[in-house]
Formats: sequence, structure tokens, C-alpha cells
Amino acid sequence: MNTTKTHDERIAKMIFGSVYPMYVAKVENKGRTKEELHQVIEWLTGFDNKYLQELIKIKVTFEEFFKRASLNPNAHLITGVICGYRVEEIENPLTQKVRYLDKLVDELAKGRKMEKVLRGAA
Repeated sequence: MNTTKTHDERIAKMIFGSVYPMYVAKVENKGRTKEELHQVIEWLTGFDNKYLQELIKIKVTFEEFFKRASLNPNAHLITGVICGYRVEEIENPLTQKVRYLDKLVDELAKGRKMEKVLRGAA
């Protein structure tokens, strides 16, 4: 699925730390924990909590966030629709990675079992 250049640029320039509180609120409002959110983020990116907090503190963009990440080799197993896009069909690599994260957060908030969210890695 093709996103627009403007859409992809807007996502790339967004500050991760400005979206992070929304991720926390989304999962906590559905009875999940910040620790579970961190587990999901670490599975996808390789970032432990300490490094994640540093990235938030220095206000990295999503572009920089994913440049620093070691994407989980099973990330390609993340499929489905998020924000109106089928994640496995998104052509822009950065936009796809951001939507992977969105999809994982969404699954966590919906009460999916952690081993399913983490694609069998738990």
C-alpha cells in the first residue's frame, strides 16, 4: 500500500516522546501496564527501558528512533490493519516500522496475550 510522500515525511519528523505518552495511556486505560508496553517496544527495537528514556529525553524523531533500532527479525510477522493501512503492504520502510509499533500497542491494549503480540517470542 502506498502512502503519500507528505504522510511519510510527517511521520518521520514526529518526535517519538510526544507519541509515547499516548501509547502509555492507551495500554493503561485498557488494563495493561507500562512495563508490558516497554516489553513490546524492546521486542521490536532492542531498546531497554533506560535507553528508551534517553531517546525520549533527547527528543528523537521516529526517523532517528528507528535508525538506532535493531528491528526484531520477526517484525515481518506483524500483519493487519492499523490507521487504515494494512501494515504488511506499506511500501515506505520507516512508515511501516512506525505502523508495526502502532499495531503492537493496539494488540496489547486489546488484551491480546503477550506471546501472541510478540509473535511467539515470550
